[in-house]
Amino acid sequence: MISRILFFVLLVSFVPVQAADDLSLEGSYQQGGLLIGKTRPGSTVEVDGEALRVSPRGDFLVGFHRDEPGLRHLRVTLPDGRQLERDLKVAQRQYRIQRIDGLPPSKVSPNQKQLDRIWREAKIIKKARKVDTPATDFLAGFQWPLTGPISGVYGSQRILNGKPRQPHYGVDIARPVGTRVRAPAGGVVTLAESDLYFTGGTLAIDHGHGLSSWFLHLSKLLVKKGDRIEPGQEIAEVGATGRVTGPHLDWRMNLFEKRIDPSLLVGPMPAENVADGS
Repeated sequence: MISRILFFVLLVSFVPVQAADDLSLEGSYQQGGLLIGKTRPGSTVEVDGEALRVSPRGDFLVGFHRDEPGLRHLRVTLPDGRQLERDLKVAQRQYRIQRIDGLPPSKVSPNQKQLDRIWREAKIIKKARKVDTPATDFLAGFQWPLTGPISGVYGSQRILNGKPRQPHYGVDIARPVGTRVRAPAGGVVTLAESDLYFTGGTLAIDHGHGLSSWFLHLSKLLVKKGDRIEPGQEIAEVGATGRVTGPHLDWRMNLFEKRIDPSLLVGPMPAENVADGS
């Protein structure tokens, strides 16, 4: 009898059990959402076969772009060889259509010289989006870079002077020129340009693992490329540069080439500052 009990105890001890710290995911399971994952140190993580960066402590990021399909597949291989698999169901969203008229024709239909400039600048932007560092500033959370009326929302389709353009990938906050912008999280400046064709004064901050914040249409940059930025630090001033109809901050977030909705990381704008955005 004792031997049978001992055999049962030994058998149970070798049955794989998924502990709570083997895998956890926190964030928004919807288009434009970001998940912050945690697994055991030394694990590898893949989404649909694509390997993700995993920090020495087991942190990783999963992002969903604007038109993400409804299902992604996550696989974690633990240090002991066990594999954990999970289907990520991505909720679909309905987006607003916005019409913006009165823009200068040159901003809607660029000539060849302007197209050449746009192409050169696109290379600079693409390079900054590829930055992949082991930093984990994103773990400390995010805050609004400034408060004010929301005049444009993530995912909306814009029709400029009657011509459809690509969706809007940021959150627009209407404030006067010169209003100070603060860093929503810590990181390092990877791009600081005072006059890009579409976005005017443009600043990008890397938060680690390919996640970056972008600030567009700025009138003044207060930091430079390579600077280390702390959460809440003043980094720029609101402007009306580039292709705009009025002064505002366009705040965007990217996980490499995936466009993330910043508002999903910070929660609602304080009620006294909210406009209907229409």
